[in-house]
Amino acid sequence: MLKDLLESKKCFKLVCGAGNEDAIEVEKLVTIYSKAGCNFFDVCAKPQIVDAAKRGIANAGISEDRYLCVSVGIDGDPHITKAIIDQEKCVKCGKCKITCPHDAIIELDKYKVKKERCIGCTLCAKNCPKNAISMESQLMDYKDALPKLIEKGIDCIEFHAISDDEFEVAEKWEIINELFDGMLCISLDRSGLGDKKLLARVERMLKDREPYSTIIQADGVAMSGNDDEYGTTLQAVATAQLFQNAKLPLYIMMSGGTNTKSTELAKLCGVRPHCLAVGSYARKIVKEYLMLDDILTNEVKMAEAVSIAKSLIDISLENMKDD
Repeated sequence: MLKDLLESKKCFKLVCGAGNEDAIEVEKLVTIYSKAGCNFFDVCAKPQIVDAAKRGIANAGISEDRYLCVSVGIDGDPHITKAIIDQEKCVKCGKCKITCPHDAIIELDKYKVKKERCIGCTLCAKNCPKNAISMESQLMDYKDALPKLIEKGIDCIEFHAISDDEFEVAEKWEIINELFDGMLCISLDRSGLGDKKLLARVERMLKDREPYSTIIQADGVAMSGNDDEYGTTLQAVATAQLFQNAKLPLYIMMSGGTNTKSTELAKLCGVRPHCLAVGSYARKIVKEYLMLDDILTNEVKMAEAVSIAKSLIDISLENMKDD
C-alpha cells in the first residue's frame, strides 16, 4: 500500500507536471521511471493522462507498488497556469522559445504556445523583453471532473493550495474530501503565507481527516529544479523542516526545486521526509530519450534512460533511510 511505502521512507514520486497534457511524453516518462524503481507518479488531472500513465506502468511490466496521483489547483496556483502570447506585443525575438525547458513554444508564422506541453513555469514570461506573455489559470469543475478520474482508479489526489484566498481553499478542500476517501496530499509553499499562517491552514485542513491519511507536499520553489545544486533545493528542505517540527499527524514529502542533493541536504539538517518528489530535474535528465519516437521499443536507449533515472532514485532513497 502507498501508506506502507511512506512509513518505510521508500517512496519516490515522479512529477510529470500538473499542466503536462502531452500523453505521449507522460507514457514515456512513466515507463522509464517505473522501470527504474519509481513507485509514485503525479500526473495532470485529465482522464487521457491517467490512461497514459497506466500504459507506462504496464509497459514497465511492474504493477506491484505503483501508485497514481492527480494534481488539482485553484486560481493563482502556478501549476495550473498556461502561457498566452499577445501577438500584437510580440516582436518575434525567439527568447521565449529558447528559454522554455518543456519545448512548449512553437514557431509557425508566429510564436505560439503548445498548451498541452506548457506546465506554467513562467520562464517565458519572465524573459520576454516586451512583456508580451501572460499566465492564465486553467480551472476545472471539481464536482464534474474528479468523479471521472476516481472511476479510472487513482490512489491519491494532490490539492495545490497555493493561494491567499482562505475561503476558496476551504471550499475546494471540502469538495475533494466529499468525493474521495483515499490518501490526499496538500501542496503548499511559503511564498505567500508566513510560517504561523501556513501551519494554521494545514491544521484546519487536517481537522476532519484521519491521522496519517494526508501527505503534505513541502514545496520549495515550484518548477525550479533544473539545476542540480544545494541552493536550488534549500527551500524545499526548510519547508519540510517547518512541518516536521510541528509534529502533525501527516506524511512529509519534499518537492519544488528538488534534485540529487535534496535528501542529502535534508539529512544534514536533520530533516527526514517520508517521500521525495522530483519534477523538473527528473524530466531534464532523460529529456533526450523522451524526444526519441522509438524509445518504448528501443531496448538499448531505454536501458540508458532507465540507468540515469535509477541513479537519481537510488541516491535519493539511500539518504532517506533511518540510521
